[in-house]
Amino acid sequence: MIGIVGYGSYIPLYRIKTEEIARVWKRNPDDVIQNSMMEEKSLPAIDEDTATMAVESSINALKRAKINPKDIGAIYCGSETHAYAVKPDISLIGEAIGAAPNFTGADLEFACKAGTAAMQACMGFVKADYAKYGLAVGSDTARYNLENVTDHNMGAGAASFIIGKKENEILAEIEGTFSYTTDTPDFWRREGEKYPKHTERFTGKPAYFKHTIAATQNLMENLGLKPSDIDHAIFHTPNGKFVIKAAKFLGFKKEVIKSGFIVNKVGNVFSAATLLGLSATLDKAKPGERILMTSFGSGAGSDSFSIKVTDKIKDKVNLAKTTQEYLNNKKYVDYATYCKFTGRLK
Repeated sequence: MIGIVGYGSYIPLYRIKTEEIARVWKRNPDDVIQNSMMEEKSLPAIDEDTATMAVESSINALKRAKINPKDIGAIYCGSETHAYAVKPDISLIGEAIGAAPNFTGADLEFACKAGTAAMQACMGFVKADYAKYGLAVGSDTARYNLENVTDHNMGAGAASFIIGKKENEILAEIEGTFSYTTDTPDFWRREGEKYPKHTERFTGKPAYFKHTIAATQNLMENLGLKPSDIDHAIFHTPNGKFVIKAAKFLGFKKEVIKSGFIVNKVGNVFSAATLLGLSATLDKAKPGERILMTSFGSGAGSDSFSIKVTDKIKDKVNLAKTTQEYLNNKKYVDYATYCKFTGRLK
């Protein structure tokens, strides 16, 4: 048995409404919201980055896990926007949470699925007894060129999961995982470029949908699961429409994706997107319920997981701030402040 013994999230205080960005660029806000299903998005304060947000979410995960941080033997952090070009976030995370220096790990990058790749890495170390616990983090301050309409979608946040295998500590068992990867260059950022580029509609059918659906279908087939066996489903959220379309194709009812559907309030949080959906779902899930989670990363690949909630969730969910509490605690800023905080205008 291997699974999640603690989890935590972090969403910055600051938000900007979609209509405020649309106002500056003289776009129709109703059209933008209808196309993306995003009403507002989160943004980091001027002194926040992927590392500081990862520390916050990891502290929350430790509160729920109730373990000694010195027992964490592996730390992996997935992000597209690591705090440094050359210097790991994980050394800062480990130091800040009080982990012993004898842990292994790395910063990971696979577009928006690096956070779930971090979970798989930690599962491997824990299962092989190379680490007592592993800490997997997805953290991003998503960026896009100001003049591109996609900038309406980019958010900020982090989520952390502590992986272990003591049955009496596991709040959600990971029943299985399946990955599907091909060389599909739908989205990229070359060395030295500040903002990524993508191939517009090409990022849909041959990239997002092909990989998300393939990974999910293979996982369910391997575990003998049907859509009716799933209580909550979480998919990567580049926007709201893609998630609804993928869920419908796979045979899930709309209410199954409701618990983890927070993209309309935070935007696309890249490597943290799927994991924030999972943290929001765990906050509400009941013992015995099954969660299906499938990430997507451009380039392209998907990781799919089947997760079964245990009785331990009742004892742990209220030990740290919930994702909904972060969503409710917000302060709106204008476009000038948004640009100042995110360094978009020099």
